[in-house]
Amino acid sequence: MTRPIHVIGGGLAGCEAAWQIAEAGIAVVLHEMRPEVETPAHKSDGLAELVCSNSFRSDDSTSNAVGVLHAEMRAAGSLIMWAADRHQLPAGSALAVDRDGFSEAVTQAIADHPLIRIERGEISTLPNPDQPTIVATGPLTSGALATAIREATGEDQLAFFDAIAPIIHRDSINMDIAWMQSRYDKPGPGGDTAAYLNCPMDRAQYEAFIEALLQAETADFREWEKDTAYFEGCLPIEVMAARGAETLRWGPMKPVGLTNRHRPEEKPWAVVQLRQDNKQGTLFNMVGFQTKMKYGEQTRILRMIPALENAEFARLGGIHRNTFLRSPKILDETMRLKVQPHIRFAGQITGCEGYVESASIGLLAGRFAAAEALGDQPALPPDTTAHGALLAHITGRNLVDKENGDFQPMNVNFGLFPDIEAPTKDEDGRRMKGKERGVARKRTLAARALADFTAWLAANELRKAA
Repeated sequence: MTRPIHVIGGGLAGCEAAWQIAEAGIAVVLHEMRPEVETPAHKSDGLAELVCSNSFRSDDSTSNAVGVLHAEMRAAGSLIMWAADRHQLPAGSALAVDRDGFSEAVTQAIADHPLIRIERGEISTLPNPDQPTIVATGPLTSGALATAIREATGEDQLAFFDAIAPIIHRDSINMDIAWMQSRYDKPGPGGDTAAYLNCPMDRAQYEAFIEALLQAETADFREWEKDTAYFEGCLPIEVMAARGAETLRWGPMKPVGLTNRHRPEEKPWAVVQLRQDNKQGTLFNMVGFQTKMKYGEQTRILRMIPALENAEFARLGGIHRNTFLRSPKILDETMRLKVQPHIRFAGQITGCEGYVESASIGLLAGRFAAAEALGDQPALPPDTTAHGALLAHITGRNLVDKENGDFQPMNVNFGLFPDIEAPTKDEDGRRMKGKERGVARKRTLAARALADFTAWLAANELRKAA
């Protein structure tokens, strides 16, 4: 009889890891410190709570690396993707979810599984060698456990800052100015082509907005937080604005692919997009609008946006300190801690970024731990797959210097995949130009990834524990 495997952390990665292990017939103890110990970002005691955006990003598995990761996870029986698909909301070509329904579905599935036991309470120390464990505490690892990890790994820095975006009540948005449309009218997983709420700005309005951001009062850092870096993929809007007046206009406020339904003859200088945040369609979150401005400043400055002049906020933006490891130096190729191999790490703490990426690394950690418990050698997914490419980044297989190389959290992207020879001509024999060749390359990478992942799953099906 196999020993129970302990999973610390009830976020997306921890829940996915627990699910994969239990589905292999192995008992799991899932530890979650909430509600006994709260965090700066969580609002409930539900498992897999989404504390930032409600988007799992692109669901296009034919030419987008995130969409490929979605497809691979579904093929591997992912609990997180099952719950996301079940609670999908309109979001253009993206997969967005009703955050409450999603969390409730994951919580119920975990609670109902006969081989998973949930234990509430903080784990402040790392386990003994006779207890196989996955640490999936994510970006909000408790101080005591972070200290234990630092002592075990000899690492001084484990943290960076992350920021969350405001959520607005739909009925407070001026629809005489705003309109519903997805960029380029691209349909999403549910077939919708008008999933985003768009607020246009002319040049004068945009420049006034940027100036207000640059002058805004922001949240103070505690003394021990002052040297913490930001993650580049989730910068506060005021930090982006400080990098140049055009940064936001070609970032989250880019106006391309959108036509003002009220004034089709006028091209917006910039556009603020909002995405549905709950199933009822009563809440919308501001896409890419993470911020560390003080609350009073947020309401004042965000109401400068046309259509949001009377905005009522269900949640204002905030900032929290995240935790991640220098994984290439301290973890082996299956994410075991080199100095204590009975411990694996999973999720954002390993240095991946994003909901889906975190869950996918949880999926791999769960499969690796289950295989090991069953007496098998864990098999790595090929680097040509989305899972394999992300794992290679985390474990540093592509770094020249694992010990001293620059390691930063990263989302899955085709730049992590091994290159491939893509077609240079279309089906009619016409030579493709730059953008067409780029799309063809992505499609070729995606097709190879899905084929290789399917083959890997078939060759490494987990046998069930007795």
